[in-house]
Amino acid sequence: MTNKSTLHFFCGKMASGKSTLAKALSEENDAILISEDVWLKELYPDEISNIADYLHFSSRIKKLLSPHIISILSSGISVVLDFPANTENQRNWFQSILEQSNSAHILHYVDKSDEKCKQQLKKRSNNLPAGSAFTTDEEFDEISKYFQAPTETEIFNIVRYEE
Repeated sequence: MTNKSTLHFFCGKMASGKSTLAKALSEENDAILISEDVWLKELYPDEISNIADYLHFSSRIKKLLSPHIISILSSGISVVLDFPANTENQRNWFQSILEQSNSAHILHYVDKSDEKCKQQLKKRSNNLPAGSAFTTDEEFDEISKYFQAPTETEIFNIVRYEE
């Protein structure tokens, strides 16, 4: 039996437009959208204050969701995973899902400059409710220093979106 599902996942710096693209792709492809930000916000509100906290809680969610995502893909339903694939280590998780589900995939690489991403962060911050936390340029720089663009050696089907 041939599996006709596709796993869509994303690489790009913070505020590059990954979540917006994920939503559009889920609608275009009649695929299930699963967003890490939603899960983190609902399960661990006010518990993530640094990168170590994020990594800890993100790994919990991935461990919980992995078998479900594999099951959905294996049943022939496409999935859009709005989880970052911004480092080689993060992309290993997606590779594991692909190996176990035997589904097709597309790594959507949203390649935007730091300047464009910071502009988008400022725009996003203007729309937050009063008292909400927002990401500063310094926090963007701190997080972005871990960013690793995908390489040819990783053997993903990459669609690149440039400015």
